[in-house]
Formats: sequence, structure tokens, C-alpha cells
Amino acid sequence: MNRATLAQSLSVSLPVGAYGIAFGAASVAAGFSVLQSCLISLLTFSGASQFALVGVMGSGGTALSATATASLLGTRNLLYGLQMAPVLRTRRLKKVVAAQLTIDESTGVAISLEKNGRESMRRGFWYTGIGVYIFWNLFTLLGALGAQAMGDPAAFGLDAAVPAAFLGLVWPRLTGKNERLLAISAVALALIVTPYVPAGVPIISTAALAVIFGLRGRVWR
Repeated sequence: MNRATLAQSLSVSLPVGAYGIAFGAASVAAGFSVLQSCLISLLTFSGASQFALVGVMGSGGTALSATATASLLGTRNLLYGLQMAPVLRTRRLKKVVAAQLTIDESTGVAISLEKNGRESMRRGFWYTGIGVYIFWNLFTLLGALGAQAMGDPAAFGLDAAVPAAFLGLVWPRLTGKNERLLAISAVALALIVTPYVPAGVPIISTAALAVIFGLRGRVWR
């Protein structure tokens, strides 16, 4: 076991996993039970998609629109999988486990270790993925139990957890002019269409806007 790689992975997995407490609270605030909240984290395990799912359902959206929104946000993990497959070279059951652990953080740590060779990349992926999975699910349970114990989550402002969580996920990524322009455009679009469309559609429309920005960037290059 490489201690340096383990330390780097732990420095990512613990704070990211601790963020699961916000999801647990937000899920209960949206009307999900503690068990349902924990199952979403165990089976979906994709932060942005999970917040989108409970956010849409909590605001009155249909299960179909919530699932479509969460799935659209989760497509990025497919791209990560294509990138990590040649590095991991997993088979059978291990391949299924690797697919579940393919998230922003496990991929990011693995790529950051590219200069140290593929073995270090593999260790970084597995250490980080497993670490985030354990901590995320543990803190989801704690957040859900805490929110349930409070009674009416809205009375404590927990109904604002979903937008606050999205802001926390997005803010560190707004490092360039294009990212900031996309964020401003997405906010404007969501505000314009929200009064006229069902819950969930504004998020889907802003995700489509992100695709347009991405394609435009490739064409301009």
C-alpha cells in the first residue's frame, strides 16, 4: 500500500464524503425516508445527480423528469469510464465495482498521478473511489437521521439545501471566462423558463445549454 497515494486519496475522499450529510438532510426535506435516502446514495452514488433527483421531486416534479435530469447530469461518468478503462483493465465483478466508483474524484486523483505510472493511477482510483463511497454513504445516513429528528425540515431551512449544495459543487469550477459565462447564462435561462415549465425542465434546459457551450468551444478551437 502506497502511503503517499493513500494520503492524497484520503484528503479528497473524506471532505467530499462528508458532503453526503447535506444530501441526507436535503433528501428527507424533499419527502424521502431515511431508507430511501440511503438507497439513493448506495445505488446512484453520483452527488450532482442525487441532488437533482431529490430537488426535482421535492419541488413537485414527476419521477420521469427527476430521473431524466439525474441521468443527464450523470452522463459525464460515462466519459470518465471511457477514459479510465484502459488504465484499470478490470474484468467481470471488478468491472462492475469500478463502474460504480467512477466519479469526479476517483477519476481526478487517478489522472493527477499519471506522471507516476499506471499502477499509481490505479491505486489512486481505487483508494479514492472506495473512500468516497464509504464516507458518502455514512454521512448520508447521519444527515438523514438528523433531518428526521428535527421534525419539519423546512422550519430549519433545510429545503434550501439542494440549491446551496449545487452552488457548492459548481463554484470551485468557475475558474475561466467561459465557465462564468455559462453559469450566468444557465441562471438566466432557468429564471426565464421556471414560471412556464414543469419542475425539472429548467435543470434539463441548462444542462443542454452546457452541451451547446461545449460544442461551441470545440468548433472555435
